[in-house]
Amino acid sequence: MQDKYNKLFEPYTLNNNVEIKNRLVVAPLTVYDSGPDGELTGAARNFWEDRFKGFGMWIIPFTNVHPSGIGFESPNAFHEENLPTLKEYADISHKQGAKAVIQLAHAGIHAAPDMTQGYDLMGPSDLPYMGVRGMTDDEVREMVHSFAYATELAIKAGLDGVEIHGANGWLIQQFVSATYNQRTDHWGGSMEKRFNFPMAIIDAIDEVRQKYQRPDFIVGYRFSPEEPGEAGLTMEETLALIDLLVEKPLQYIHISLWNFYKKIRRGGDTNMTRMEAVHERINGRVPFIGVGDLFAEEQGLEAFNTGWADFLAVGGSVELNPHLVNQIKDGREDEIQSEFDWNKMDSYRFTPSMLYGTLTGNAMFPKVKQG
Repeated sequence: MQDKYNKLFEPYTLNNNVEIKNRLVVAPLTVYDSGPDGELTGAARNFWEDRFKGFGMWIIPFTNVHPSGIGFESPNAFHEENLPTLKEYADISHKQGAKAVIQLAHAGIHAAPDMTQGYDLMGPSDLPYMGVRGMTDDEVREMVHSFAYATELAIKAGLDGVEIHGANGWLIQQFVSATYNQRTDHWGGSMEKRFNFPMAIIDAIDEVRQKYQRPDFIVGYRFSPEEPGEAGLTMEETLALIDLLVEKPLQYIHISLWNFYKKIRRGGDTNMTRMEAVHERINGRVPFIGVGDLFAEEQGLEAFNTGWADFLAVGGSVELNPHLVNQIKDGREDEIQSEFDWNKMDSYRFTPSMLYGTLTGNAMFPKVKQG
């Protein structure tokens, strides 16, 4: 391995004394392939097999904490029957030598009515044009409990931690955003009250961790920094959220970005990148995971060298290169692919839905080399 990559393979000890063996994290890659109760399928197992050997941590993607929040084929963590699947995810990760952190989520207004097992479409406030009704206070509190119960299942399953999914327009972000949250109670109105939902979830999850006497159990939080639209999230609001997050017992904060170098849209210095602004606001108090269209190993190294992130979450490059870390360690960087090649499609082991998404040009998947 070239010496310049050494820094990516330095260990990092989190604030709960858990060591992550290096700075490379497998981003929560959505494979859109689960069984009727969220169980792993043969296609999903085939995709994950030996996919991320050498990485320090794997963030297991979007896992439903409540049946009302299912938006697509994805794992579940809302009843005891889900434990075998959650254990299998833990085993897959540990077999490959990575910490297993599962991403807990609820789709909110973006849930799929045909998948929510009879529950209404729910969000922070009524959206009649979408068939969405606002959650009652009791339902909000019950949803906080659902995140906590999913954490109990994660601990019982032998997973190493959970990531609270407060990004990408799902339920938690809907509560944080004035676009979707027009409540006037404890859960909305002022900016500070719009933050109450994610703060309550963090506190409830930490209580579970204490109940099981598991200070070593990792808790992270993922967020999206800005939204379009007049009432959409601004960097000013996001930095105010960061101020609260760094005071909570979190082991890391994880940003969701399409591009690592994207600049602030509004609510801050528009000459500054979002990554740099958040990094400065965190000020070293909690580890920060960066991400954003970093397909090639040189791009990842360059991004890490900015000093804005303590870890790099790698997505598309893991999809296209099932042996990415070995390629870097063995000095075979010239073999690393950054575009999907239909002539090599079998080597990627994509699920059928991933192949279809690639064929249709879905931005969730890597660009295609042919045409």
